[in-house]
Amino acid sequence: MKKLGIYGQYIQDGSLEVVKTLLDFFENRDCDITIEMEYHQMLRKNNVAQNIKSFSKLDEFYDGLISIGGDGTILRAVGFVGSSDIPVIGINTGRLGFLATVKVEHLKESMEALLQGKYCLSKRSLITASSSLNAEELFDRNFALNEVTVSRMNTTSMIQIETRLNGDFLTSYWADGLIISTPTGSTGYSLSCGGPVISPNTCGFVVTPIAPHNLNARPLVIPDDTEITLKISGRENEFLTSLDNRIYSFPNETIITLKKADFTIDLVQLEEQSFIKTLRHKLLWGEDKRN
Repeated sequence: MKKLGIYGQYIQDGSLEVVKTLLDFFENRDCDITIEMEYHQMLRKNNVAQNIKSFSKLDEFYDGLISIGGDGTILRAVGFVGSSDIPVIGINTGRLGFLATVKVEHLKESMEALLQGKYCLSKRSLITASSSLNAEELFDRNFALNEVTVSRMNTTSMIQIETRLNGDFLTSYWADGLIISTPTGSTGYSLSCGGPVISPNTCGFVVTPIAPHNLNARPLVIPDDTEITLKISGRENEFLTSLDNRIYSFPNETIITLKKADFTIDLVQLEEQSFIKTLRHKLLWGEDKRN
C-alpha cells in the first residue's frame, strides 16, 4: 500500500499521539499520506500534521483508508469509500472495537504488517434503502454497513410495522421499532435487542424487533437476496429511519424498501486477527467469573 488516507471524527485522548506515530512511521517508507479535510483542520489546531495534504473525496488511486476511533468512526469512513473497493483498516481508540481491531499498543507492528501485505480482506455486505416518496435527496447516502432501523418518534407509544419479504406478508410488528441487520451489524444494536451473532461471510440478514408488544415475535434470519418492504404507522405523524448512525424522519404510511447492495466493503484483517478471536475477546466468551 503506497497511498493511504487517514480519517477520524474527534480529537480523543491519545488520538494525537496515534496520528503522530502514524506520520512518523510512514515518513521514510515511500508512502503518500493524506488526511480527511475536517479531521485535518482539527489536527492542525493542535499543531499536528501541518505539512500533510488533505482530501475531501477518495479517488481510485488510494490503496487504503485508515480509520482512527471506534466502530462508529469506521461506519462514517465507509461513506468515503462507497463502492470504490478501497480497503478500510480501523485503529481502535474507542471502546469495544468489533470493526476497529488494531490496538494502539500494537500500532507500528500492525502498520508494518499492512505494508508487507500480511493481511486479508474481509468482504462485508451492505443494505440499501429507498422510500415510496421517490426523493433521492432524502438519503444523502442510501447504504448501511451495520443496520437499518425504523423506530418511533416523539412518542412513548408503539408503532406498527407491516413487514413483507419479497412481497409476501410476514407480520405487522407492534413494537418500539424494527432492526434489519447485516452480518456485520449482528454484533451491534441487533445483538442488544436479542438478535443472534452471525459470521460476517454469512449470506443473510437479521430482522429483529425492538421491545415487541407480542412476546412471540422473535428475531428472524433471512437470505440476503430478500427484498424487505416496511410500511410504518402510529399515533404520531412521523417515524424515524436510521442507516447506521445517520437519522432521517418520514411521514406515516411511507414504505421503506430494503435490499442487499450491489457492492461490498473491504475491511482489512491482519494475519493474527479473526472474527472468532474478536468474539472471544470482546464478548468474553468462555470466561468464568464465578471464582
